Amino acid sequence: MMETQTSPKDEVAEAVELELEAVIGFNGHVPTGLKCHPDQEHLVYPLGCTILIQAINTQEQNFLHGHGNNVSCVAISKSGLYVASGQVTFMGFKADIILWDYKKRELMARLSLHKGKIEALAFSPNDMYLVSLGGPDDGSVVVWSIAQREAICGSPAAGLNVGNATTVIFSRCRDEMFVTAGNGTIRVWELDLPNRKIWPTECQTGQMKRIVMSISMADDDSFFYLGTTTGDILKMNPRTKLLADTGPAKDKFSLGVSAISCLKMGGLLVGSGDGLLVFCKSPSYKPIKKIQLQGGITSITLRGEGHQFFVGTEESHIYRVNFTNFKETLITSCHFESVEDIVFPFGTAELFATCAKKDIRVWHTLTNRELLRITVPNMTCHGIDFMRDGKSIISAWDDGRIRAFAPETGRLMYVINNAHRIGVTAVATTSDCKRVISGGGEGEVRVWHIGHQIQKLEEALKEHKSSVSCIRVKKSNEECVTASTDGTCIIWDLVRLRRNQMILANTLFQCVCYHPEEFQIITSGTDRKIAYWEVFDGSVIRELDGSLSGAVNGMDITVEGVHFVTGGNDHLVKVWDYNEGEVTHVGVGHSGNITRIRISPGNQYIVSVTCCYPI
Repeated sequence: MMETQTSPKDEVAEAVELELEAVIGFNGHVPTGLKCHPDQEHLVYPLGCTILIQAINTQEQNFLHGHGNNVSCVAISKSGLYVASGQVTFMGFKADIILWDYKKRELMARLSLHKGKIEALAFSPNDMYLVSLGGPDDGSVVVWSIAQREAICGSPAAGLNVGNATTVIFSRCRDEMFVTAGNGTIRVWELDLPNRKIWPTECQTGQMKRIVMSISMADDDSFFYLGTTTGDILKMNPRTKLLADTGPAKDKFSLGVSAISCLKMGGLLVGSGDGLLVFCKSPSYKPIKKIQLQGGITSITLRGEGHQFFVGTEESHIYRVNFTNFKETLITSCHFESVEDIVFPFGTAELFATCAKKDIRVWHTLTNRELLRITVPNMTCHGIDFMRDGKSIISAWDDGRIRAFAPETGRLMYVINNAHRIGVTAVATTSDCKRVISGGGEGEVRVWHIGHQIQKLEEALKEHKSSVSCIRVKKSNEECVTASTDGTCIIWDLVRLRRNQMILANTLFQCVCYHPEEFQIITSGTDRKIAYWEVFDGSVIRELDGSLSGAVNGMDITVEGVHFVTGGNDHLVKVWDYNEGEVTHVGVGHSGNITRIRISPGNQYIVSVTCCYPI
């Protein structure tokens, strides 16, 4: 997940809150998390602890902040007036459901009753009730009155001899009937409002035992369809509570039916765990139309009647599909693993590059669009840097190789094999484009000469005892500083290729920055302290508390040296006044640990990247 933060907005506890301008991300692990709003103009989906409302045509983003932890489910009322979202929390604590006013984009009510996690939510067809399903530690189903904003009644969601219920759907016509399903349980519930009770009826499936992953109701309530982990579809009658039919008999959907949606024109859209999107009809459920997408499908949401629909996958892709030609268009993509590093090319804020797990991606800053994707399968990229001339992206990989790619085409230009023994963990380039400095998991710092045809090792500097986490080079290219998790920062002379100074602290250093005037460096790490050091003799000048909780992982300083930014395990982006040592601005929005942070050339944007945690 990446966030772009700009410009101050309002006073919050002495520090001004940074305005969140754009988010590049989509959590494809939330079941049915992607929703198309009934106005047919907006997509609504969760990202960390934020709900994102994105205009389909203009890509304009609005954010709903209110959850204290990852959002686990989202529902939109049939009228489109309300949005409801549930979250996960720590075991034994209450997990909130938030009811939002869609038009005003503000919080209406906070509903707290369930513990641990909200598994699923559904609105009644006339916006009278909201039904919520608790997670495995809670196991209850609760019906809420939207007008009163309070619970009407609740009940255990499943019987004693079956597993947990994981999905819920309301009737399309009646406000008094809904269905829950899960591991070995399918129940139709009737709401008895005068007595404030809900009465369940277990649906009969005979000898068939299934774990339900997804559920969809026909427009006239004649049937509801259940997608299972086995890869077949059950068609149930809500009046008789009996199984109408099941299929497909052969060629079941691989990795289960993870998303299912009924079309008004008849037929079903089915998404499987291996990324196959199918249009089929009862009773055979054989594919009439099908396309293969990237990543397991977790959401299918219709735009209007279903002439066009959107599909969300586990690999954080959102596709737009037109029903008539059944062709997909990728409209949103992002990393689906923890983002390890981010870098801007020299002198321009128009693009930036990020790396996560097996791929490097180049993004357009203004539109948040992915311009290029470079993939190296089964490897992990730990760090990247642009050469000053912009002709190559240098990347550090866990297989011990340094790879250079062309930034426009993604073509592999050269590989330095066996650059480090225990993977390459950090990389930096000099401004004359003749050298690459790399750090490894074993603690060595190596200086490489980059020629037209040849890349050769100039020197291996063996001082660090643990992995090198960050490298910064002086403007003159005569000196660099390396931070390591062995508790040392070393300032190296790149002319004589030996150590100038060593800085020792009781911490695992994660980041280091030169002050633009280059007589001081600032460091931070797992001890949560931001330290200013003298380059000349390595003495500490001052120490600040960088965070109240968790390590500081990323740091960057403005070209003028007036401000610097930090981000870490407290999920906050902080802007500091360098001379005063005080926080001037705070950015809230991430729900994962911030791994790296950068200020764009020109100081217009701060871009921060995080670990992403599947729900």
